Amino acid sequence: MRDELRHQLQGKPTKWAKGLRKFLTADAVAASNSIEGFKVSTIDVEDLIAGERDVDVSDENRAETLAYEHVMTYIQTMHDIDDFAYSKGLLNALHWMLQGHRHTNRKPAGQWRQGPGYVTDARDPSIAAYTAPDVEAVPGLMAELVDWLGAEDAAHPLVRAAMAHLHLVSIHPWADGNGRMSRSLQTLMIAREGVLAPEFSSIEAWLGRPGNTWDYYQVLGRRGSKYLPDQDVSEWIQFNLTAYHQQAQTVHARFLRSGQIWETLTEFASRERLDERLITALHDVALSGRVRRTRYEQNEGLNLQQAQRDLRELVHRQILEPVGRTRARFYVAGSRFPEAPLDIARTPTTLTDPYTITT
Repeated sequence: MRDELRHQLQGKPTKWAKGLRKFLTADAVAASNSIEGFKVSTIDVEDLIAGERDVDVSDENRAETLAYEHVMTYIQTMHDIDDFAYSKGLLNALHWMLQGHRHTNRKPAGQWRQGPGYVTDARDPSIAAYTAPDVEAVPGLMAELVDWLGAEDAAHPLVRAAMAHLHLVSIHPWADGNGRMSRSLQTLMIAREGVLAPEFSSIEAWLGRPGNTWDYYQVLGRRGSKYLPDQDVSEWIQFNLTAYHQQAQTVHARFLRSGQIWETLTEFASRERLDERLITALHDVALSGRVRRTRYEQNEGLNLQQAQRDLRELVHRQILEPVGRTRARFYVAGSRFPEAPLDIARTPTTLTDPYTITT
């Protein structure tokens, strides 16, 4: 499935594929942060990444979103480095990017925790659902993990990535941010496998869906309340393989839907004698429900005046409708926005569980 998607992506319009990559990055950031309780929608994450200031989110959610986006962007740049090497320094640097804005003496960023590590029970914070290894054991366990990450292994890369996630979250080496760091490491390992571009490699969007998040915590919880490195992890592997498969299905469906919408909007723009660049703004509205001037300006490489003029033209034609005033304004579908791309965007996807398929 992943090989097929890679071949399908080749030869597609650059702007269209670039927009899909940006969406998938934002979706992974939104989902992984949501697992930790930071709730920002994918469309708001896209706007924040684009530099939009007037997004209606709390300062805390804004800071967490941009920090994790920096981590994800850095991971994406490392997918094809020839002399890449895993190291404790690399992992701590990624942790600083994620948690540096929260650095305190009690919860230091970019260095191993200085005290005990716990995951509290969601139903009662006075109960430890998981107790991490003693602080004295952390440096040695992380050295073992780094050696394992850099070693040759006959196991499938997707299995190794799942195990890296489990190893890191179980060691729990930092005072905070261990879940997102473990998911980031998994994404990095999948991206370095090289089958798909890094933006298509994360399963964090799948993990962030409410039902899947619950299952994620349950599967982790059944690994035990303390560090047990020699246990049977077949359930964890099956859970991750299901995640890989269903996320690939989801991305493939998004790819097809996005392409169909682009084609219908290209035909619409031709009939309406619209400039081809306006398709980018209309595509955002069809898929995500809205577009902001900042994001359209960046996607098309326009200056402020050009972007404003384009959007005013679409409003004048009643293809788009403005919502809000001045800097916080965004645009939604107007009365003359074509129905066909909206219908395509609303069509839900049916996912298949690979472990229920019979031959």
